[in-house]
Amino acid sequence: MPDLFAPLEIGGLTLPNRIGVSPMCQYSSPDGFATDWHLVHLGSRASGGAGLVFTEAAAVVPEGRISPGDLGLWKDDHIPALRRIVDFTHTQGALIGIQLAHAGRKASMQVPWEPERLMEPHEGGWTNVMAPSAIAFSHDYARPQALDRDGIAAVQAAFVAATRRAAEAGFDIVELHAAHGYLMHEFLSPLANVRTDEYGGSFENRIRLLVETVDAVRAIWKKPLFVRISATDWVDSEPCWDADQSVALAKVLKAHGVDLIDVSSGGMVPHAKIPAGTGFQVPFADRIRQEAQIPTATVGFITDPAQADQIIRNGQADLVLLAREFLRDPYWPVHAAEKLRKTAAWPKQYLRAAPHGSTPRQPRVNAAR
Repeated sequence: MPDLFAPLEIGGLTLPNRIGVSPMCQYSSPDGFATDWHLVHLGSRASGGAGLVFTEAAAVVPEGRISPGDLGLWKDDHIPALRRIVDFTHTQGALIGIQLAHAGRKASMQVPWEPERLMEPHEGGWTNVMAPSAIAFSHDYARPQALDRDGIAAVQAAFVAATRRAAEAGFDIVELHAAHGYLMHEFLSPLANVRTDEYGGSFENRIRLLVETVDAVRAIWKKPLFVRISATDWVDSEPCWDADQSVALAKVLKAHGVDLIDVSSGGMVPHAKIPAGTGFQVPFADRIRQEAQIPTATVGFITDPAQADQIIRNGQADLVLLAREFLRDPYWPVHAAEKLRKTAAWPKQYLRAAPHGSTPRQPRVNAAR
């Protein structure tokens, strides 16, 4: 079996290792624009040795932001700042992906380091919060408007338009965000979707928006396509989204051209009982990988190099994504290589501090737009 530092071929591209930076919102984007913060934040993880760097969730429409500080890709003006980040990441030999998202009923909220509350229009919030059904996430959130068919079509068109912009910016991977209680996940789960039309009710109807969007994106995007899902809502007392449905969805998505399932969990309702702990989501990635026969990424409380290495060696996932651990240590991959007695490529500017035998990192040469 491969190990953590083995290359990963996926969708015609090759990651130099199996370590990725999970999408992490920075809430620092005025009007959706990437800033110098994003260049330094993402660039340092690329120079730190990650094989894949994901941007945070980028909203495909302004009303699809979680907060007024969210990154966006709803207009062409967003492209140049993102291209600058893409180009730097490629100089470090890494691939870079963008996660495209719509927050659904969890939109128009305050940034998380402030007290949780709904943002009013005069503060930069908005009133056109959308969802599959008019059910609020909680009393602190907006009561959303249920999307009609025209609204659904507009959302799908926005994902396609954002994908075109991602191609123009030079991204290597597009990931569709269908997890954590945001719009695509809301359509999947009976906890948020009580529609009676062709987008609600049965499993086939609840997955329809995601599958149609995958088809529309895949028609114009020829590079690797990932989908992030929440494998379970962590609710036992009522109909919800669960691991069995996630396996079934993964089989459908594979048939529609998705290259990898990025497996997370939770986020649908505030009363979910999530047993968060070391590697607690790995079994979901393992099951989907084995039963749906599709590559998976796993994420969640993965901090130790030996732990991450064993996930790959045991065949539980093809890619390990780190989130908070990358906030604590942007250079986690090169430190992990040393602990695992692997040879890592370092930025040539840092070689004087690298362990003996380290090699200079080579820029990615097959990253032409």
